[in-house]
Amino acid sequence: MPDTSTNPGFDQRLLLDGLRLRRLKRVQRYEAEPDSDPLSNLANLFDVAMVFAVALMVALVSYLQVPALLRESDYTIITNPGTPDMEIVVKEGEEIKHYEASESTGAGQGELLGQAYRLPDGRVVYVPAEEE
Repeated sequence: MPDTSTNPGFDQRLLLDGLRLRRLKRVQRYEAEPDSDPLSNLANLFDVAMVFAVALMVALVSYLQVPALLRESDYTIITNPGTPDMEIVVKEGEEIKHYEASESTGAGQGELLGQAYRLPDGRVVYVPAEEE
């Protein structure tokens, strides 16, 4: 800070104005600039939409039991048994087959493999046919 006692023509007001100006510049340097980009809010909406889409896909995969299709064991899934919209998914090794029920009755030659019985609690029991 300059010494005002040795300089008789020094104006006190200039000194105070200079200090205020320096302080104002220092404060402005630390203040955040206002967001002048009008598309920045659109980018935030895009992020929210992406999070929502990922959450929806995870919910859909868990609802449709797709993780069961990723297992290595063989299995059969029957949905809506006994109804016209029954579906059967069979996984054997790497191959996955999808069958849908139809109203038509199958005909042809074949052999009796066994009988299936529906119990009162809804379970189905398969009894293989006796070999002759």
